[in-house]
Amino acid sequence: MLLADVSGNNNNKSQNVSKQVNTSDDKTGKKSRNLPHPKIMSYPVAVTPDENNGSRLLIKCFEYIPPDTSLSHGYQVRRSNETGVDERGVKQVKGEYVKANNNDDTLRQFPENIGLSNRGASDRIGEGQKTSHLYYIELPIPQDVNDSNTVTWGDNTMNLFQLAGIKAIEGGLTDTEETFQQAASMFTKPFLQENFSDNPTLRNSFAAAIAGRAVGATGNQIRPNTVLARSTGEILNSNLELLFDSVNLRSFPFSVTFSPRSPREALRVKQIIRALKSSMAAKKGTNKVGQGGAFLKAPDVFHLRYLHNGKDHPFLNSFKHCALTGMQVNYTGAGTYASYNDGTPVNIKMSLTFKELNPIYHEDYDEFSPNDGNGVGF
Repeated sequence: MLLADVSGNNNNKSQNVSKQVNTSDDKTGKKSRNLPHPKIMSYPVAVTPDENNGSRLLIKCFEYIPPDTSLSHGYQVRRSNETGVDERGVKQVKGEYVKANNNDDTLRQFPENIGLSNRGASDRIGEGQKTSHLYYIELPIPQDVNDSNTVTWGDNTMNLFQLAGIKAIEGGLTDTEETFQQAASMFTKPFLQENFSDNPTLRNSFAAAIAGRAVGATGNQIRPNTVLARSTGEILNSNLELLFDSVNLRSFPFSVTFSPRSPREALRVKQIIRALKSSMAAKKGTNKVGQGGAFLKAPDVFHLRYLHNGKDHPFLNSFKHCALTGMQVNYTGAGTYASYNDGTPVNIKMSLTFKELNPIYHEDYDEFSPNDGNGVGF
């Protein structure tokens, strides 16, 4: 089978496809730095990025920028809780502000409002590389286009005794014995004095729960509710409720089919596959020790966009920066192997799985308005 060029002329030569095509056949005529492919790669090659070409998928590749995490906090002065010498050897007086040293009246500064500062990947990479992407690929929009947003909620319980322990800790107690005594008093005062005298059932339930805890402390797997159920026919109210637990990262699987119609288009398919494979691979560190080096650098990352006639799609979802976590190439996309004379497969199916680097937050939707043609947001 011969691979014809776009003009309809058959090429009967068996030479390698890469020798038939200039790799700088995009609009710019330039290669990306140190990359064996053009900076702009469109498939089909007859389509250019600025044409009104319907709906397309744009994949931009960037170098990964690691998180820049830092702690932020303010300072405040505090009063001493006791008279004596503190852990720094500085004399302190109860009720007076804590001194920094014994030589003057300088006050010691304690950190407050401690926070974690960490910009998201889209902020780091987007701001730092607005014009310095490595390359981009424009493909026909996949057949299966969807997005899935999920968050995690989980069952949560808290009975009377657990609540009492939390209340004791919230009171600023640091000593274990003091915490236990305080927690016990929280039970004895309101329950023994106000409720137990007139409510023997509650008194028995309380005693049974304490007995269950005591037996459990010896290593026997007996829950307080077991003792309660056997002795009173009741159990502690667990106050079961569904509570928010965590955010999740979105994944996007795509499948694209290539059917090259010319040597030029066959080379473009090869360039796209090689570029994506290379970008998703980890890089060896600068310290070349052993086969892979002492350290490995993160692979490149990507930003995806749905386009419609060369502009952001007016309806479909947007993306944050993504990692390419999976790639499969089936060179028998039609179910059986068939190739042109130069070895180019007739039908190639490429499956990609992208995963966003950061979760989607409520505030991310503030920049989108469905009334302005910005689509559904994330």
